Amino acid sequence: MTQDLNILADIKNRVATLTINRPDKRNALNAATRSQFIEAMGQLETNDEIRVVVVTGAGDRAFVAGADITEFAGRSAVDQLEVMKRRTVYEAVDQFPKPVIAAVNGYCLGTGCELAMACDIRVVADNAKFGQPEINLGIIPGGGGTQRLPRLVGLGQALKLMFTGEIISAQRALEIGLADEVVPASDLRTHVTRLAATIAEKSPIALRCIKEAARASARMPLDEGLKLETSLFGLAFSSEDKKEGIAAFTEKRSPEFKGR
Repeated sequence: MTQDLNILADIKNRVATLTINRPDKRNALNAATRSQFIEAMGQLETNDEIRVVVVTGAGDRAFVAGADITEFAGRSAVDQLEVMKRRTVYEAVDQFPKPVIAAVNGYCLGTGCELAMACDIRVVADNAKFGQPEINLGIIPGGGGTQRLPRLVGLGQALKLMFTGEIISAQRALEIGLADEVVPASDLRTHVTRLAATIAEKSPIALRCIKEAARASARMPLDEGLKLETSLFGLAFSSEDKKEGIAAFTEKRSPEFKGR
């Protein structure tokens, strides 16, 4: 992709890195950026060579500092609700069948926090900042913040963040469960690259099954989730990857999974 695009894609060793490329706006999401992101995720979903996706922001100041507020000014409530009925960047990530890692490299606020929460794993630079400050604009989170944040950090912590609009540190985000890992900012990209490479070596079929089952745990009762797990276990067990994994274990070698 060329530098004039709002989403840059880099593909290497079965890992695709999508970079939100509006550093002069702290990578705030506007309509064009959202559209390009959704399109990129759609292309990666059908690319069998891609096993893991990393999402990050351009520069070292922000992952995504929020929505592009300038787009709100001329919209009525009806206009905004029509916009929100379209496919969203959060759905594109949440419904993506392969693992998605958020490499949070700075401000991660509002829309940015919601995008990071939609990802499967959040690896965070030690200088990152998190928050849902929509309350300061007289509105509420509209990209899943009221739903995903309580599931990650608990109801009390989520309400405190949303009621106050407080901006918290990377370390505090780790303490409450919003971040999964905090690393020095200078090491973030290297660390995430290693993590993504480790995951990319695993069976694509098993990865998809794990993601589907784990995601379902927040959406269905335990009994139904256990039935889904059993079904997905059967799918993975019938794969060529399972045969390769068992053979490699028996032969004391590294497996070479093909996604079949």
